[in-house]
Amino acid sequence: MQVSRTRSLLWCFAVAGATLLISTAQAGEPPKKSAPAPAARPAAPAARPAAGPGAGAHPAAGGAPSTHPGITTGGAAANHGPTTSGGAHGITTASPHSTTGSGNSAGGSKLGANTAKAGTGNRTAVVGNAHPAVSSTFHTPVPAGGRELHAANGAAVRTRADGSRSDIHDPKRGMDIHHGLSGNRRVSVERPDHTRIVAERGGRGYVQHPYAFHGHDFGHRTFYDHGRAYDRFYGRYPYHGGFLEVYAPARFYPVGFYGYAYAPWAAPVPYAWGWGAAPWYGYYGAFYAPYPVYPAPNYWLADFVIAASLAAAYEVAVSGDDASPVSVAPWLDDSRRLSASRWVSTSRWLADHLIEAAAADTLAATPMSADVKKAVADEIKAAVERERDQSQSAAAKEDGAPGQNSIAQLLDDAQSHVLVAGSDTDLTTSSGAECAFSQGDVLKVAGPLADGADTLNATVLASKGGKECAVAATVAVPVSDLQEMENHMREQVDDGLAELQKNQGKKGLPAAPAGADGAPVPSAFAAAAPPPDASAKTQISQQASAADQAESEAVASVSAAPVDDASAGGGVVAVGQSIAAVTAALGAPTKIIDLGAKKIYTYPDKKIVFSNGVVDKIE
Repeated sequence: MQVSRTRSLLWCFAVAGATLLISTAQAGEPPKKSAPAPAARPAAPAARPAAGPGAGAHPAAGGAPSTHPGITTGGAAANHGPTTSGGAHGITTASPHSTTGSGNSAGGSKLGANTAKAGTGNRTAVVGNAHPAVSSTFHTPVPAGGRELHAANGAAVRTRADGSRSDIHDPKRGMDIHHGLSGNRRVSVERPDHTRIVAERGGRGYVQHPYAFHGHDFGHRTFYDHGRAYDRFYGRYPYHGGFLEVYAPARFYPVGFYGYAYAPWAAPVPYAWGWGAAPWYGYYGAFYAPYPVYPAPNYWLADFVIAASLAAAYEVAVSGDDASPVSVAPWLDDSRRLSASRWVSTSRWLADHLIEAAAADTLAATPMSADVKKAVADEIKAAVERERDQSQSAAAKEDGAPGQNSIAQLLDDAQSHVLVAGSDTDLTTSSGAECAFSQGDVLKVAGPLADGADTLNATVLASKGGKECAVAATVAVPVSDLQEMENHMREQVDDGLAELQKNQGKKGLPAAPAGADGAPVPSAFAAAAPPPDASAKTQISQQASAADQAESEAVASVSAAPVDDASAGGGVVAVGQSIAAVTAALGAPTKIIDLGAKKIYTYPDKKIVFSNGVVDKIE
């Protein structure tokens, strides 16, 4: 009852406050005070320090300020912000159509046997089902009730069950567009020379240029994110007729430092990150709390990686369609005041998020558990060990084998692995429902990959509520997305290693052994790479603008000819029909209750109960 009353008050506060703010802005009188950062999601319990992996209790969020995680790194590491857009590509092919809107890339996928494809004219419709098959155009599972329309000129549009567009393919421009459940739009363009441009909401994105070194293919990405530019390197690994792009460290640390970053510390170490006043920390305070003490560096690195991911997720959430940089006070311009238009968009954003958080219990984020954080820390420890081995090969001037440290190689051990999301993507559950998976969310996956597999089932371990995939949900994840999650973790671990080396012997951290503080040594392939693309910001902006026209043309193309629509099932359902047949006939349900083998689909005038994938009864 208390929770309900609290939410009711929050709802009223959000509506009244936002209305007042919008009215003030429209009258040309923006408030004189700085706009507050969003509060922590009110539907979730208050944040508490996470249970520490060792003894003792020390508040890790307060204390002296330190470098913001993932924003600025020390040593010889690149100076950059949180990794963004990473999920925009994983598997690529030689064809111009080598990106997809949902954060995955094309490569070798074929329509699965469970996907219904109809029509023999200029366009066809592909209808998703509860056992999602992979689309041959967008190379991601088709959600329940989803539809794909294909024109004779190769253009394609995928819509969700509610009729909204999710994906667009424009073969003329080599462009794919994805409208995410989170509100993000990702535009991916592949040029004939395999230069790739990815543009996302808020002016974020990257430009990647291919090059070769010692007979191996590499990609050099120049990222642009909220006013910061930085670069990364990726090796290209043949996989199922396409390529996976695997993060390749641009520099390696002394072997002794990897030993320091791997071995436990003599005693648990308290550390003050200085995040207490950071807007992202308050906003996600009910979902995440840092360890109070650290018995080993991998626990410290785990908090670094998770915090950097959540800080990036927050920047994405507040950036909207404005490409201007986001500062610690994200809605203020250089004059420390808000324009009327910015105030209106900010007020609406705040109202939407407060109302969303107060609307229903299901929107509350489940706090990230100590077990999940430990699993992340264990995964990071293994990653540090792998990078140490890779550094020794580099020191011996040995080229790594194709696929070294790829997700396919990682999963060959048939063990469970934990991955932290580094970009926004949309996934499909085992029931065919679509859900968002964003930066800072965590999933568990186990291999090995089956021959010809383009997706792998995974279990969600941590998510932030709302439209995001529920904790414990089984989701189909494209291999390309898994690779980008692995890339993100390794990138952030490298940033954390730079921060750890810079601060060893300071702020309570144990000192590294002699020689471990030496400068990182650049990788040979990085030294031979073309320079970062100085025009990345401009190219990202140009493609974002071109996407509006591309989407209009693609929609017009698929609308120009009739279609034998497989989803037009006449609205007739019967006992014994599959979930796919029901959703084809009736469309997406208003509600799905997933009880494992038993599922209940609710429609405005009926409930349909499925047992083991077929209709058991109709109520």
